This record gives sequence, C-alpha cells and structure tokens, in this order.
Amino acid sequence: MNKESLIPIDGTVDAAEIEKFTAMAEEWWDANGKFKPLHKLNPARLGFLRDRIAAHFGRDPMATNPLKDLTVLDIGCGGGLMTEPLRRLGATMTAVDAAERNIEIARIHAQKMALDIDYHYATAGQLAAKGKQFDAVVNMEVIEHVADIHKFLGECAQLVRPGGLMVLATLNRTAKSFMLAIVGAEYLLRWLPRGTHEWQKFVKPSELAAACRPLDLEITELMGLRYDPLRDRWQLAPNSLDVNYMAVTEKLIKE
Repeated sequence: MNKESLIPIDGTVDAAEIEKFTAMAEEWWDANGKFKPLHKLNPARLGFLRDRIAAHFGRDPMATNPLKDLTVLDIGCGGGLMTEPLRRLGATMTAVDAAERNIEIARIHAQKMALDIDYHYATAGQLAAKGKQFDAVVNMEVIEHVADIHKFLGECAQLVRPGGLMVLATLNRTAKSFMLAIVGAEYLLRWLPRGTHEWQKFVKPSELAAACRPLDLEITELMGLRYDPLRDRWQLAPNSLDVNYMAVTEKLIKE
C-alpha cells in the first residue's frame, strides 16, 4: 500500500504535510525529541484553553474538573499532546488526525494512561459530513499546514455548535516569524526539523478574521505567545502577535 492511499480523501489535505508528520510520529511523547517545542508550548496553551473555555461556559477554571461534561474536539491532534490534558480537565474528548500513524500512537498512549478518548483517523470535513457538533473545537497549529484554508475553516465551523467556541493557534506571516520560526527554530537552534513549516502558509490575523466572518465565527480575542529564554518557557503575550498567536472565535447564534 502506498503512502497516499493512507491519506483521507479531502480537498484540505496536503499529502506532503501529512507525510512529514507521519515520519516523526514515533517521537510525539519524547519531550526531548522532534516535538520538544510543542511540549514546551503546551503549558501556556493549555492554561489559555482551560481559562477561555471555562469562562465561556460559566465554569470555575480552578475547579477540579472545570470542563466536565463539555464536548471538545481536537483537530489535527497528532499524538494527543493537547487531547490528553484536556481530558484530564474533565472534557469529553474526540480527536481527529489525517495521519493514520499519529492516531495509532495517540490511542496506544491514551490506553496506557487509562484515558477514554474517541480518536479517529479522519479529517475535519469527514467528521462534519456526519453532522457532528461540539461545545468547543481546538485547532492548534493545523491551519498553516492545510491545502485550502477557506475550505478547511468552513468544515471546522460546521463542527462548532451555535454559541460554542473554536480556538485556533497558528503563526503570523511576518518578517519576524520568518527569522524566528524558520531560520531560528529550524536552521540555527534546530528545535524543529528543517522544512516543518512553510512561511508562505503562515496566516495573518486579518486574513483569519476575514475567512471566519462568512462562517458566523467571530474572533473575540487574539493572544500572542512569546518564548522567555531566561526561564526556558513560553508565556502569554497579549501585545505580541508577530510570531505565534491564538485566536478565540465564537460561533454566532442565528435568530
């Protein structure tokens, strides 16, 4: 069976991108491996997701299970690095990825951790075609890897129930992001394998807002992320959207 036969048929899937991440799949849970940057990013991103989702649904983010009984979908879940902690926060988790090996790794790890997570080797579009909807959709650093941003966002929007949230994380297309995320992270510091990202696919916040508007998705907050080399950790940076940023979008309720 060739590699392309393992890729779900969907106009948003970029086969080359899927092959890149499939090749690295075995290293998802190695905190010092090729996904080390995501392990470093996760605490800041998870805290942001917990706080924003909990606040939107009137929950106390400091409660033991602040996301209890909320249905959450993780799109492009990889090995489950964000899926598992969200499940530990009480969310009823569904997760999809277009790379079959990623889902295999995620399922195995979740079983080891005794976590019940509904994993699917599928695309957002395939799930949307089944009429599925969720209280919140998590879309972490996927949009800059798809073949058709507008089609992808349209499919994702269908998965958010009216009044629900979708939180996206991506990279801004700026000179600074080229220097830090491409030259710095991939070539100088070697945090990521060369070719992990394509700068031309990075998404400006204005472009994201324009793409969301016709889908009844309203951006309610933009939050930057900045690396602190002295503390060796990422932190939220409201006034720094030049490189990594997250967008909170709300699905409008039509009267």
